[in-house]
Amino acid sequence: MEKQRCHWADPNSELYLAYHDREWGVPEHDDRNLFEMLILEGFQAGLSWITILKKREAFRRAFDGFDPAIVAGYGSDKLESLMSDPDIVRNRRKIEAAVTNATVFLEIQKDFGSFDCYLWGFTKGQVILNTDDQVRASSELSDRISADLKRRGMKFVGTVIIYSFLQAVGVVNDHETGCWRYPR
Repeated sequence: MEKQRCHWADPNSELYLAYHDREWGVPEHDDRNLFEMLILEGFQAGLSWITILKKREAFRRAFDGFDPAIVAGYGSDKLESLMSDPDIVRNRRKIEAAVTNATVFLEIQKDFGSFDCYLWGFTKGQVILNTDDQVRASSELSDRISADLKRRGMKFVGTVIIYSFLQAVGVVNDHETGCWRYPR
């Protein structure tokens, strides 16, 4: 018997199924993984998530394993190199935002001890479990976090992007109630 999954998990895509089954909605606490997802969610704006998943390994290579200390130090030569990399999304504003966001990410780490402490502090370490199968694009929580990140200087962190980020890193669990990943 095949596992029942959320409606968006395309059963014809092994990449989507693996992401859904192993990653999406799983509480993440590793700062580098949080940084990666934050940057990828920003790159996804206006595109499909499967596009980003297909390019994920190329993004990891191009962005030095999503090490925020390295990304924050990118200069004009590296930006031009990224703009000429056909394996990633070549959007200058998003690439420049990744560098800006890395700098702010490091400042948040310094202020809070880790980005994990900052992020999970908004929910006092608790997962927000949605139980109504309502499809959401944002929430009061994503509004607050988005506003705070923008105030700190981050770009491509609107409330919809942040809500997707919160889902991806498990701060919000939006697995459908019939999905095998929904907590019982």
